[in-house]
Amino acid sequence: MIQKPLFRAMAITSSTLVMTACSSLQLTNEVPNADTPVDLVVEERVAPLEELPTQESLAEAQLPPDDLWKIIQNGLTLDTQTDRRAVEQQIQFYSQHQSYLNRVATRATPFMYHIISELQSRDMPLELALLPIVESAFDPFAYSHGRASGLWQFIPSTGEHFGLEQNWWYDGRRDPVAATDAALTYLQQLANRFDGDWELAIASYNGGGGRVNSARTRNSRQGKPTDFWSLDLPRETEGYVPKLLALAEIVSDPTKYGVSLQPIANEPYFTTVDPGYQIDILTAARLADLTETEFRALNAGYTKWATAPSEHQTVNIPIDRVEQFTHAIAALPESDRIRFERYRVNSGDVLGTIAQRFNTRVDAIQAYNDLSNHSIRAGDYLLIPIPAGSLAEYASSDWQRLARAQQRGGRSGAVRVDVTVASGDSLWELAREHDVTVSDIARWNNMAPGDPIRPGQNLVIWQRTDSVNQTRRVHYSVRQGDSLARIAQRFKVTINDLRRWNSDLRGARYIQPGQNLTIFVNVNNQS
Repeated sequence: MIQKPLFRAMAITSSTLVMTACSSLQLTNEVPNADTPVDLVVEERVAPLEELPTQESLAEAQLPPDDLWKIIQNGLTLDTQTDRRAVEQQIQFYSQHQSYLNRVATRATPFMYHIISELQSRDMPLELALLPIVESAFDPFAYSHGRASGLWQFIPSTGEHFGLEQNWWYDGRRDPVAATDAALTYLQQLANRFDGDWELAIASYNGGGGRVNSARTRNSRQGKPTDFWSLDLPRETEGYVPKLLALAEIVSDPTKYGVSLQPIANEPYFTTVDPGYQIDILTAARLADLTETEFRALNAGYTKWATAPSEHQTVNIPIDRVEQFTHAIAALPESDRIRFERYRVNSGDVLGTIAQRFNTRVDAIQAYNDLSNHSIRAGDYLLIPIPAGSLAEYASSDWQRLARAQQRGGRSGAVRVDVTVASGDSLWELAREHDVTVSDIARWNNMAPGDPIRPGQNLVIWQRTDSVNQTRRVHYSVRQGDSLARIAQRFKVTINDLRRWNSDLRGARYIQPGQNLTIFVNVNNQS
């Protein structure tokens, strides 16, 4: 259903005209005294003609603003004057970065109407529509050092608590509709917890309700005020509320602060369509006449190359493409929705070579066949999902985002080292061994420093060529189909080296999948 333009308590109605005409008369149930001249009553009840709205002004007043920034301006309710110094500092920052505000407005355009309409329906402050600027700069793919993701930056546990499912196919924290609903529910709960104090609620969204409540309890015991501005909170949280209030003040009067706000049309940008089945992302984008990047920005919750197989299949489509898309999706043959092939495993097959043969990914095969590791047996059958295009065409998928992240370290002239995580490894230990930081490894592998790593996971580390010690220890987990010769060739070492470094290989004829090996590699020899 397409929503009407956002408009709140602005239309002038006939009752408004009556109240204007009667503004100088106290209305009662009494009948005017018979001795009172009639023309006096009329004079009291009718305003001067020039004070009545004209047809033109009435028509204009009944039209809602065509720019969503105006809607926000009309709905601002929070006090920005409490601590001017903190707010002014943030105003100064934002007002000096017009290009940043432009980027944010462009990113916000698809989502702002939906967010404001949800806030209005819940009777919540419209300042909260600006919160994704503080959280993610309106980037639906944003991923923070604290493992927070999406427009509203939910961490995994909080996302799960508010019903945002996270699995191989789908991450509800990045779904603009689901995450907005969860975020506003969370904020409303926080406001209720603090008796309608939105400053405390907003601070709690960043720092946690428990932490804010503990700070209030400490102040109360010491006889101090318990409002947000009086609390001793982490530095990030203390700056969080002023950022939002600064943005609200800039939006209230952009000219005053020397900035302009790129208009955002007061009309719905997208609507949600349920195809009723799983569909390839490239196919869906083509049916909507969108690029993969354009389609994925509206549907960032889908992390791989297709929508989810069962529960999560709806897609967000721009309003002007909905009719075209719904007709096309209804007529799409079942064979074109998503492609599969049933494959019989041959002796010597490994998942890596099977994935390459069908232009797909090992983890996609594992997901469809409930494989917890790389182990497969000759004679087994696998269901192979086959993307509609090359993997490179899924530019916004997690796969390609990871691939781009893993290439960034090479720009400094460093040498790439591929590391397979072994049991007991940690990012801290790997960082120390390779003379890099945990943050470096996280950045190169599109993850957060606090993300867990698991045995068998492949990480890219970029080693500086000017490092004093060019030899690094690597943990490698043997995969199905590996041989000592193949491993030695990959890491540019000898089989004798492998046996020397791993006592359990001495005298052994075979290696087993899952077996952990220690390898000392010369980083200058790796490519």
